[in-house]
Amino acid sequence: MLDDCARRLGLPSVPRLLMEDDPVLSNARTYARHVVVTTAVLAEPDDEVAALLSHELVHWRTGDEITSAFVRGVGLPLTLAHALPTWLMRTFPHPGTNFVVFVLFWPVLLTMRYVVLPLHARDVRAAEYRADLGAVLTGHADGLRRILERRLSFETGRSGWDEAVCATHPPHELRLDALERASVAGTPAGATEPVTVDRLFNDSGPVGTRRTLLLVGAVTLVACLGTSGLGVVQWAFFRPQAAIDGYFSALADRDSEAALGYLTDQGNGTDRDLLAKLLRGKGYQPPTDVEISSLERDGDTATATVAYRLGDVRQSSTLTLRREDETTAGLFHGWRLSGGPTPLNAAIADPGVRLNGVELPVATEGAPLVLLPGGYTATGPASALSETPGATVLVGPGETAATLQLAPVLKPAAIDAVEARVRAWLDECAKQTVAAPPGCPFRYYGGTTQKVTWKILEYPKIAVELTGPSTARVSTPVETQGRVQVSGTTTYFGSSSPFTDDDALTVTGVATADGDDVTFRPSSN
Repeated sequence: MLDDCARRLGLPSVPRLLMEDDPVLSNARTYARHVVVTTAVLAEPDDEVAALLSHELVHWRTGDEITSAFVRGVGLPLTLAHALPTWLMRTFPHPGTNFVVFVLFWPVLLTMRYVVLPLHARDVRAAEYRADLGAVLTGHADGLRRILERRLSFETGRSGWDEAVCATHPPHELRLDALERASVAGTPAGATEPVTVDRLFNDSGPVGTRRTLLLVGAVTLVACLGTSGLGVVQWAFFRPQAAIDGYFSALADRDSEAALGYLTDQGNGTDRDLLAKLLRGKGYQPPTDVEISSLERDGDTATATVAYRLGDVRQSSTLTLRREDETTAGLFHGWRLSGGPTPLNAAIADPGVRLNGVELPVATEGAPLVLLPGGYTATGPASALSETPGATVLVGPGETAATLQLAPVLKPAAIDAVEARVRAWLDECAKQTVAAPPGCPFRYYGGTTQKVTWKILEYPKIAVELTGPSTARVSTPVETQGRVQVSGTTTYFGSSSPFTDDDALTVTGVATADGDDVTFRPSSN
């Protein structure tokens, strides 16, 4: 059938015929080098199949598919720019979303809807009328008429701009009317010239007609608006300023993953879960009042001066940006800030250190802890001996290191607690009735003694110095030494005599926090 229809149309060659496995819908399509029919066509009458093939052979001979591909290629930038807003409005059907999308993309939307699509659809509809004449030339007009009449019963009325003006196929009723006029052409009842092969394929038409000028103007307008649309999209979403705004917006939203996505070094190997908890923790202060003071671009790099407020201080930083090698939608290159998160230049060796209420891991041999720009509230461990005053760690964008300094201080009540422990220990030592109480800081050197008693005349004033969050060194300064008195009898060559003596009293040792209490361990010497 394909060869016979091509012979009747006077075609010098025949396109390759391909079959599509669709046993339900009888249909045929034409591409640049192929004619594709569905397997459901095999069940149709021969004259209807021949009518379909004649219709598609005219499309193939006149290059309608190549024309459509050329138009889409010329308008490719505009088509891609149009695909984004239509996808947004289709995915998020909300009046607010539609308004924002229209404000940003109104040149593209209006141009496509009211200029490009109507002009292209008009040309495609004219090609459909022309292809129907192929069935008239091959003598299969009745087969095509039955096909159109059968499909006419399923067609509804067309109303609205999209269904009427932007439709790519004419209504079947109008196609049947044009087919009827072409079938009776050249007869006494016909008023038009008969359809011939030369008229169908070789009539080039006048040059410079209104339609030609209109098409050339439409293509030029598409190219200009497409370029302008690409410039708008590039300016709005893919310039260095957009990367800076997105980075600080992600910090304001406490979204660590989004913020890392704007950096060239995204901190691979770091604990991203911990970083996310730090930004969401209570006490994090993102940079505010961000303002780009200046920006200079040099090829694929850019340098920006950014002013911002961190804590209560207005600061500024110089940021370097680099253009991405990868593209978005094959057209747009985004930008990223050079560098990565700021490492914390301090080893967290003690447990209980927290940032924004999140406990930090004890320092190990692994990757260092890194921070994103902002203010962090740091707190340290506390015990019965010490407490750690809170501190604020401020990390500016572009900084290479951040320092955390937490120093425990002695609690005022801890000195009294240690003194109480020391005095209790001294009292126990004074209760002993020997010249050298074991483990105690005093003894009597006077030969053989009996009935020895000890009495604390003055307790020493001790000094307590922290050696860690839970330990402290206890000592007695020279100027605050205590006094201890010893009395008893001494035996010398068989005779006994009473004695009384006193000496300086000093205490040294280690105080340790034991839960909510304090313990004291004297030095061995």
